[in-house]
Amino acid sequence: MGPCAGGACYSPAITDYIFMTDYAQMYITGPAVVKSVTGEVISSADLGGASVHSSTSGVAHFVYPDDLSCLNGVRQLLGYLPQSNEDLSLNVPGTPVDNSASLADIVPADSKKAYDVRNVINSIVDAGSFFEVQEAFARNIVVGFARLDGQSIGVIANQALFMAGSLEINASDKASRFIRFCDCFDIPLLTLVDVPAFLPGSQQEHGGIIRHGAKLLYAYSEATVPKVSLIMRKAYGGAYIAMNSKGTGADVVYAWPIAEIAVMGGSGAVSIIGKKAIEAAEDPVAKREELLAEYNEKFMNPYIAAEHGYVDEVILPSETRSKIAEAFKMLETKDRTLPLKKHGNIPL
Repeated sequence: MGPCAGGACYSPAITDYIFMTDYAQMYITGPAVVKSVTGEVISSADLGGASVHSSTSGVAHFVYPDDLSCLNGVRQLLGYLPQSNEDLSLNVPGTPVDNSASLADIVPADSKKAYDVRNVINSIVDAGSFFEVQEAFARNIVVGFARLDGQSIGVIANQALFMAGSLEINASDKASRFIRFCDCFDIPLLTLVDVPAFLPGSQQEHGGIIRHGAKLLYAYSEATVPKVSLIMRKAYGGAYIAMNSKGTGADVVYAWPIAEIAVMGGSGAVSIIGKKAIEAAEDPVAKREELLAEYNEKFMNPYIAAEHGYVDEVILPSETRSKIAEAFKMLETKDRTLPLKKHGNIPL
């Protein structure tokens, strides 16, 4: 483990987690070289400071104000990890939380209203155990380590506060990397789903969202650790599939009664499948509302998905912690053998 002073605290032993202090800097070519080659004038901090790498480039995973807190952060991370993939992580006695009844208040039933998914995480895992990774980067998705009944787990959750929790290039990369890291060290995965879509737009398409989104699908599909999902609210289209659905190998999928599992939201769906009926109606607005109500009643619930085996059980928010803990306990003996091959071909 290298020192943090004046630079990055980097450990190949923990698979490329990078710690920085506020005054640390990293770059391939410094400001002087950049100016001489390109003519661009930029300061060291703006080129490769901690703020840049934690929020814009995503290179730094953790940033601390000084050396001591940086080293304490390294110690905290190591507390969640086993010595190797062949060892079990330490079971650390902690204070269980059982305030899952409050989850119904944290997540609004109205899918247009935002909330902080960290509050959901902290209402499920052991008290004070959530340790977030890359907090300032790709804030539409939250990843981090936690403990559930003392055991280490990795958590991936859509963050409704940013971009409504939609997936885009950086979020796909961030989550994929974290999933693969947890799989390397045999750390089970909990996925909290509230995702409306992959972010649309030419910038995303031209930036290769198909390629980057495929990394997320690949990471979940290849991971052999126990994988449990909870669909809290929205689960639409391809983004739903990418968030540890049964199609990408989820072992257990739970859903709350307010979950909406569909190709897209009701408004968008009605605009497409009800277009002719709306245009032909004497009152297009009333017809649209009628079709929207019909669509929501028939499809915007978790029960059809449960009938087809895509959801194992529809549970109440108050049951969430106990159900998830039971699922991970059941999956301790999961068969984790993959077909013999040299390695997979991740879409880099």
